[in-house]
Amino acid sequence: MRHGVAGYKLGRSVGQRNSLRKTMIIQLFTHERIRTTRAKAQAIRGAAEKLITLARNSGNGSDIDKVNARRLAAARLGNPAAVRKLFEDLGPRYANRNGGYTRMLKLTPRLGDAAEMVLLELVEG
Repeated sequence: MRHGVAGYKLGRSVGQRNSLRKTMIIQLFTHERIRTTRAKAQAIRGAAEKLITLARNSGNGSDIDKVNARRLAAARLGNPAAVRKLFEDLGPRYANRNGGYTRMLKLTPRLGDAAEMVLLELVEG
């Protein structure tokens, strides 16, 4: 039984799965859209939206709150350029939006294995 088991395994070990999620979230923030399989997009969508919410909410906080939010994002992403873009560009862009920062658009199946493909992109602020 799978009671209480959450998340997507994606056919990988724990370390590979964490690295894949981190890399895909960094790519999403850097390029603002990525083409990937539906399962991978669903696996990273929630974490990406939580990071954007963290950046959005830190704009209204004190200096200590801003530093703590950046530290949390840096610990989860590990990429200074992605953290900078998250807090300087994406956070203010979605300041007046209550959620739903990403959009998944269905694409044609991949030719090699007919995997369901989607375009995961950030919506306009």
